[in-house]
Amino acid sequence: MACVALSAMLFASKGLFGKALYHRGVGFELLVTVRALLAMPLFVWMALRSDARAPAVATDEESRPLAVVPPRARPRMRAMAAAAVAGIVCYYVGALSDFLALTLIDASVERVLLFSYPAIVVAITAIRTRRAPEGRLVAAMAATWLGIFFAMGGVDLSALRANAYGASLVLVAAFTTAIYFLIGERFTRELGSTRFAAIGMSSAAVVLAIHFAVRHSYGELRLLDAHDWMLLGILGIACMFIPGLLQAEGMRRVGAQRAAIGSTIGPPTTILLAAAFLGERLNVWQILGTAIIVTSVLVLSLGKSGDKDHGGR
Repeated sequence: MACVALSAMLFASKGLFGKALYHRGVGFELLVTVRALLAMPLFVWMALRSDARAPAVATDEESRPLAVVPPRARPRMRAMAAAAVAGIVCYYVGALSDFLALTLIDASVERVLLFSYPAIVVAITAIRTRRAPEGRLVAAMAATWLGIFFAMGGVDLSALRANAYGASLVLVAAFTTAIYFLIGERFTRELGSTRFAAIGMSSAAVVLAIHFAVRHSYGELRLLDAHDWMLLGILGIACMFIPGLLQAEGMRRVGAQRAAIGSTIGPPTTILLAAAFLGERLNVWQILGTAIIVTSVLVLSLGKSGDKDHGGR
């Protein structure tokens, strides 16, 4: 749970460094591209390291060989393609939408809205299986959308209008996050979590590099100074690679449901950091929306605890 909580807190700090780079004149497309390219080799290294550590022989307490452990089966192309699609959807489409939203709305509002993805997972699962979720999950999903309305400004129409476009972009990012988790739930058993993440991140980084080359010039990199590179390094390593590993390890140890519960520390962390370092202040309606969304995520996570297919991954 400590791994999960620290992961959520590091992910939650993303908006602060993004906002700092925007103030320094760095565009969101350059930010997302460099962030992915910095994180990609680290994810690949971890995947290769994980494969290299796989034991070949099982031994007893006296180190006598008991049985040869068959090597991990070569992953099917379908699984690798699914990981690539998941990465492109989440880390290309979702990341661009999310960081564009950060140019329009407060970091605290962005994190709260992004945290709505568990409700989207439940909705997609219900549609895919053609089986309605139980009543309390339906109530939690409805409460999530009510919380989203309040987080966008609620009955304060001026705040609602000001946040509408940015919030819509974050909801797109939340949808892509849900897609990533659903694909990962199916294929991480075959690929392993680190290999799945490495394939997804590498695919997204390649697409982002092409996207930036088409729309901009890599000559813009020469305009970045040491401070810019330091912030980009923090975004790529401390706010993406390290929390990604902590999240995977936490889920492996405690299961997906308890990990989801531990991750609820993320939105409050962003609110506190944004208030301390960016001077952001949520109004009463947005605080109410935050509380509703976090509570709904807890209900949605606990509601799946009886499903054996989700736990202990």
